This record gives sequence, structure tokens and C-alpha cells, in this order.
Amino acid sequence: MPLFRGPAPTDSPTDSQTGARRAWSDAFGGFATRCLQVIIIVVIGAGLVYAISTLSVVTIPILLALIIASAMHPIVAWLRRHRVPSVLATLAVLLGVLVVLGLVGWLIVVAVSNQWGDLQKSAVKGFGQLQDFAQSLPISISDSQVDSVVKTVTDFVTSAKFGSGALAGASATANFLTGLVLMVVVLFFFLKDGPRIWEFLLRPFTGEPYARARRAGDRVVATLGGYVRGTAAVAAVDAIGIGVAIAILGVPLALPLAVIVFITAFIPIVGATAAGILAALVALVALGPVKALIVVGIVVLVNQLEGNLLQPVLMGKTPRLHGLVILLGLTAGTVLAGITGAIISVPLIAAAWGVIQVWDGEDTPARAWRQKRSEAVPTGE
Repeated sequence: MPLFRGPAPTDSPTDSQTGARRAWSDAFGGFATRCLQVIIIVVIGAGLVYAISTLSVVTIPILLALIIASAMHPIVAWLRRHRVPSVLATLAVLLGVLVVLGLVGWLIVVAVSNQWGDLQKSAVKGFGQLQDFAQSLPISISDSQVDSVVKTVTDFVTSAKFGSGALAGASATANFLTGLVLMVVVLFFFLKDGPRIWEFLLRPFTGEPYARARRAGDRVVATLGGYVRGTAAVAAVDAIGIGVAIAILGVPLALPLAVIVFITAFIPIVGATAAGILAALVALVALGPVKALIVVGIVVLVNQLEGNLLQPVLMGKTPRLHGLVILLGLTAGTVLAGITGAIISVPLIAAAWGVIQVWDGEDTPARAWRQKRSEAVPTGE
């Protein structure tokens, strides 16, 4: 019989453990836990954004290839269903995409080079008219002040800063060509083996995680494809309408302006406005203020037709985003990747929202909203 018997072993927590657990289980502790989770998510997200922006030469071509492949997937699938070999179907669609992109660039370059002389003469004439108008203003603007501004611009063009900018432009051209080649190669494999690549990435998942990943992948492809096809149709109508109208008015560079309208239509909200301002400025320089105001009216009319008729019909199944979300996405995309980021930011945000909608089931938020609304409606009993 031992003279001293220590305390019996117990599994009950100590006072310090109980106090710590109570500190994290109350309302303030739960709030602190959520804040910590948010901080971790923000840090991980910032790291991903930094990595993507640092490796933009790789990430931007891959994202562009994913978006284009999602839009072209129905065509490839249709060719395969009609017993066209997979490689031939992929090459046909890839060549079609390259021909369209090359045609757009060729139209801009050739049309601008052919009409650049006339536009330059009109610009000189318009600058003279602007000087005469400035002299008639209540504010006195002397010729010496105008000459000072011209001299400043000339000094900048002939300075070392402009030369370094030209070298930076050459480097950007090299990066563009590298990204273009990478995008073409990745696009080929996405068109040819996209479903198999996705299945390979899903191999670690089973059961519900696998079904959730399949739903997310299908929604991303459907959202990106629907967005690009619908926006391309709307942009084509805008470009044809505005291009034909300004050509009838006699505005120079009508063809490249129509192409620019088509490209900027992929940038929601601000794209159409920027293209309209550019067309109005060209008309102002070349034809005067009356024709410029007519161009502004045509652009406003086409934009109203687009917003009230074309987009609801052609993009009805694409997830709708709030205007503030679009503006924030455009700003972030422009800061991270310039004009390319502005073009691809909105479809990527729409795809992310589509993934959220199907995360716990097919279109869960919409179904929950409809159920809640039906419960709120009186039954009349």
C-alpha cells in the first residue's frame, strides 16, 4: 500500500485549456476566427495575383486560349460528331481563329496606311482651326504659349526618355510575339484534348468533390463560351452599324474605326464610349463639328439598341453582373494586364460567379432565391 497516492489521471481539460476554448467560442472569438480566415484568403489571393502578374507572358496567353477554346468548343464537337478526325477538326477551327485575328490586324494596318495622308492633312487643318478658336476665347492664349507646348512635345520626342520608351516598345513586341506563339500552341491542345486534360486534373478527386469539380468545369466552359459568342455577335452588329454610318457620312478611316468598335465592344461599359469618342474626334478633325455631333448621335443610338435588344437576346444565359462589379473588375484587369486584362477580366469574373452558383448543386443560389420568394407569397387560404 503506497504511502502517497497522486491524483487520479483524468481526461478533463485543465483550467487554462477551458479558458482558451471559452475565449474562442464566444461571439468575439468567432469574429476573430473569421477575420483570421479572411486574412489568410486575402494573402493567398494576393500571392496568386502577384504570381499571375509577374508571369503574365505565360498566364495571359493561357487564359486567352482557355476563353477562345471555350467559345470554339461547340464547333469542334460538331465536326467530331460528323466523323471529322479530331486532329483535322482542331486544325480547321484553329486556322479559322488565326485567319479572323489576322484579318482584323490587316484591316487596321492597311486602312490606316492608305488614309493616313488625308487624315494628317485634316489634322493640320483642324489644329489651325483650334488655334483660331482658342484666340477667340475670353481667356488669352498667345501664339508663344502654343509654340512652347509644341516645343515641349518635340523635345520629349527627341529626348533619351522617348528612346528608352522605344526600346521598351521593342521589348513589349518581343513579349507579344512570344505570348502569341504560346497562345496558339496552348489553344491547339485545349481544342484537341480539353476534356481529357480536365479529366486528368480531376484524377485526385472522388465522390462529391469530383462531382463538384465537374460542375464547376462545365459551368466555366459554358459561361466563357456563351460570353464570347454573345459579345462577338453584339460587337459585329455595333461595328457594322457604326462603320456603315460613318462611311456614308464620309468620315476617314471608317474601316479601321469599325474594327476598333468591334474590339472595344469586348470591354463592357467603357469600351463603346471610348470607340464613340474616337470616331467623333476623327469626324471633328476631318469634317467639322456638325458631322461629329451626328457621329455621336449614331453611336448613342447603336449603344441603346445593343443594351436594350441585342444583349438580352444573345447573352440571356450568361450570368449577369452588377455594374460596380464590372467596373472594379475592369480596373483591376487594366492595372494588372493593360488592355488585355480589361478584355478578359469580365468573362473571368462571370465564370467565377457561375462556379459559385453550382458549387453546392446545380444553380443553388437561384433555386434558393426562388424557394424563398415562393414561401413569401401568400397562398390565399
